[in-house]
Amino acid sequence: MFDGFNRKIDYLRISVTDRCNLRCRYCMPEEGIKLLRQEDILSFNEITDFTRVAVDNGISKIRITGGEPLVRKNIVTLVNMISEISGIKDLSMTTNGVLLEHFARDLKTAGLQRVNVSLDTTDPDKYRYITRIGNIDDVFAGIETAKRAGLLPVKINCVVKESKEEDDARGVADYCKLNGLEIRYIRQMDLCRGFFSVVEGGTGGNCRICNRLRLTAQGMLKPCLFSPLEFDIKQLGFLRALELAVENKPEAGHQNNNGSFYNIGG
Repeated sequence: MFDGFNRKIDYLRISVTDRCNLRCRYCMPEEGIKLLRQEDILSFNEITDFTRVAVDNGISKIRITGGEPLVRKNIVTLVNMISEISGIKDLSMTTNGVLLEHFARDLKTAGLQRVNVSLDTTDPDKYRYITRIGNIDDVFAGIETAKRAGLLPVKINCVVKESKEEDDARGVADYCKLNGLEIRYIRQMDLCRGFFSVVEGGTGGNCRICNRLRLTAQGMLKPCLFSPLEFDIKQLGFLRALELAVENKPEAGHQNNNGSFYNIGG
């Protein structure tokens, strides 16, 4: 599939839940959010059936996101269902890592190939401050288990305010170097103000080569994170929603006032 700017669209990010077991200050309010009703969240069969249609039309790279995907009940089953779709070349997951120690081996067996783990500091007190409730030791244990399970390469997503030269970012970089991990620096974004930049160590944020579509947990297909455009796969049908998302993918991101990172997947 090619959009109107001749970009090959071959990457689908799937948010499987709006729920999260952390309350990171730049992502979610301390009191939490108004959660989607369970009956409004896509079922495993709906996610898998849509993914199959997307793959049949050129999608080859799938990333499972949230919220926090590992809090979705029976997530390993969904991973296995998606992994059995012929034509997927890259199946990954973005996680905060808190539950990864308990899931890594089963995820690998189910067909997951690799993980990205969010980690903005290696200081336990600072980590608890950023996440409000997190224990960094859980994340470290999850990363080690993922490495042993073969979910490689393990990539670390490090959110920074200005640059990778910040103290916390340097600490994460040192940790990655010591433990054989790849690091990506992501400047803190603002959907409503339209503030984003290119991910250092990755391709995210580079509108010129953007190849992504995003499926929200309730079934809205978004051609751009920084755009309010979305297409309901239940109402329009899988193929038509896919066609419309590709046809209407904007040349560049601007602002998005009807979504948040916790329910789109970042």
